[in-house]
Amino acid sequence: MKEILNFINGEFVATTDWFDKTTPYDGKVIARVAAAGKPEVDAAVRAARSALDGPWGKLAVADRVDMLYAVADEITRRFDDFAEAEMSDIGQPSHFIRHVDVPRGAANFKIFADVVKNVPSEFFEMATPDGRGALNYSLRRPVGVVAVICPWNLPFLLMTWKLGPALACGNTVVVKPSEETPQTAALLGEVMNKVGMPKGVFNVVNGFGPDAAGEFLTTHPGVSAITFTGETRTGAAIMKAAADGARPVSLEMGGKNAAIVFADCDMDAAIEGTLRSTFANCGQVCLGTERVYVERPIFDEFVSRLKRGAESMKPGLPADPASKMGPLISQEHRDKVLSYYRKAVEEGATVVTGGGVPDMPAALEAGSWVEPTIWTGLPDSAAVMRDEIFGPCCHISPFDSEEEVIRRANDNPYGLAAAVWTTNLQRAHRLGGVLEAGIVWVNSWFLRDLRTPFGGSKQSGIGREGGVHSLEFYTELKNVCIKL
Repeated sequence: MKEILNFINGEFVATTDWFDKTTPYDGKVIARVAAAGKPEVDAAVRAARSALDGPWGKLAVADRVDMLYAVADEITRRFDDFAEAEMSDIGQPSHFIRHVDVPRGAANFKIFADVVKNVPSEFFEMATPDGRGALNYSLRRPVGVVAVICPWNLPFLLMTWKLGPALACGNTVVVKPSEETPQTAALLGEVMNKVGMPKGVFNVVNGFGPDAAGEFLTTHPGVSAITFTGETRTGAAIMKAAADGARPVSLEMGGKNAAIVFADCDMDAAIEGTLRSTFANCGQVCLGTERVYVERPIFDEFVSRLKRGAESMKPGLPADPASKMGPLISQEHRDKVLSYYRKAVEEGATVVTGGGVPDMPAALEAGSWVEPTIWTGLPDSAAVMRDEIFGPCCHISPFDSEEEVIRRANDNPYGLAAAVWTTNLQRAHRLGGVLEAGIVWVNSWFLRDLRTPFGGSKQSGIGREGGVHSLEFYTELKNVCIKL
């Protein structure tokens, strides 16, 4: 049986407490994971602090950049290992993982290394009463030991999205991967040792949240800042923990994202983009679409074509080239998604397609499979229109005016992302400005320039990451005033 260990101060560490790691596509146990307790979390934080005060903290920016480039290159050299680990952890099709998760994950180290290498500073000349003047300039310094709490939906990509800027800015980190997806974090420990990363710069503690590794890490007084991606309820708990010590938090949380499709859209592009935004990664994407608003003249055609597209999405094993959709992450999450499938019907939805569990081969029956599902006919007040489901499903509603659809799209507690499909340039700019979301895509989805700000509004998060915006969280900006 494969063992997945904690990674502390450059060493792989076992414990006496273990839990099983199963695959989401057949339910089989493929590994056991060593759960970190308070002693392991404390050791990881102390190791991170020691590295910050020692060799890593004394490393020149150019040398730190070279180290991060080496990390990215070693990930690329071991591309297949990371892809296999990610596939067995999340069960999604190989083409998705090989074209998105792993290459973008490796690129995060180089991109943020380049940002830090080229970031400008501030300088101001100041007049003083004695006529001699003063000079002010700014310096960026690491915030310290950063706790990185990772989600299970895109574990490697979203872990490195935080690690890249954190390490580039000179911080040290303690990562707590999801208990569902621990493998790529452990592999990254091997990469760090291979490239000669100083001990204690990168640490991994495995386990669960409440009264476990997650809580032990976020409440540890030696942690300087906390960055988290996951559900809003957990983010709120982390924010409360961070209040002790007034530690900064960066939170990317839930979403109930809207797509707005106008009658003048490129229909083929809108269908293709909405299929991706609704069903990619089995709907387990924080930026995914669960609410679709379609202008009435094209409503029937859009519903019919999206239905055909959903029904063409064959579920199967990650390595099967014919597979278009993988399973949900776990049986527990499947129970949640299926409860919303039932609730939609109870609330009066018309089930356009799906709504249940697909027939799978006997070898895969124990997997966490659900059907891609489309509903119509519900009011905006329905539970499946308000709550984040995080599954391969969406509700499609007709609308009659721009003002109406803006009001309806914004009438939601979340504000992470939105997509607008129109060929009217003025309308595109209008909606881009008034939709209450951290990112608005026009005629696209999941198109990300990593130099741009990323984050959510309302209950979808606090703070922005990406490019120089990441530096606002991962560094302390100080002013030096020199009297002449």
